[in-house]
Amino acid sequence: MNAESGCGPKPDWLKVRAFGGDEFARVSSLLKSYRLNTVCRAANCPNRGECFSRGTATFLILGPFCTRNCRFCDVKSGVPLPPDPTEPERVAAVVRELELKYAVVTSVTRDDLPDGGAGQFADVIREIRKQAPGCKVEVLTPDFREAPQGLGIVMEAKPDVFNHNLETVPRLYAQVRPGADYGRSLKLLKLAAEQYGALTKSGLMVGLGETIDEVGVVFSDLAGSKVRILTIGQYLSPSRDHYPVHRYVPPAEFDLMAAAAKKAGIDRVFAGPLVRSSYMAEQVFIDV
Repeated sequence: MNAESGCGPKPDWLKVRAFGGDEFARVSSLLKSYRLNTVCRAANCPNRGECFSRGTATFLILGPFCTRNCRFCDVKSGVPLPPDPTEPERVAAVVRELELKYAVVTSVTRDDLPDGGAGQFADVIREIRKQAPGCKVEVLTPDFREAPQGLGIVMEAKPDVFNHNLETVPRLYAQVRPGADYGRSLKLLKLAAEQYGALTKSGLMVGLGETIDEVGVVFSDLAGSKVRILTIGQYLSPSRDHYPVHRYVPPAEFDLMAAAAKKAGIDRVFAGPLVRSSYMAEQVFIDV
């Protein structure tokens, strides 16, 4: 049996090619020299080899330690340090050096900060616009549970896309996302779209034990909350200590889910076993 589940070995459609190549080495070196974290490494993303080789990365700001302990996530939980005031400039410098046309910026959850880390998001957006004015910026934020003003702070900096992941169906929140709230996340997305006119995006993992009917309800809820872009990917448990994989979803089912989500009213759906929230984000943005 696979160490991460009771589903047996990973099927062929979940196998990824080995990391390497000149561009992979260049991106890795730049990130190291500028002392930056990426969700690619912190969350052990299966696509990091491909993305680094294409000269892209998803920047993880506000340090490597999260104040929550979601059972699906491989980002470390712990006591975080204060925000680094030099971080926005360093992120923007790497965006400039990589000549990125589209940058994705996410963070650990910082319930310890009065603004939930929103000010750091805003500063990163502004600094990228300053150093790389042609670059589009997508932000993938936490829910700002302890800082309801956080959304407004982020939106004042005018990101091109506002992303917040629902991750799973409501029934599984207590097991998979303790500390999060399905209704609060939907409200955040709807507020971003309706009050601030944002192009909104969300992401789901499947294979955690959800049913087809439950997933369909999420599609309807997202469409009702004015979400226009959705990513759907296979959940892969980081270790035996994390939430287990209940099922490996075949590629054909992802096609059916994408069709159902579009029928529910979501404009652009990117679904597949290895799809992650920021995977091919530029192309998804272009296609909307």
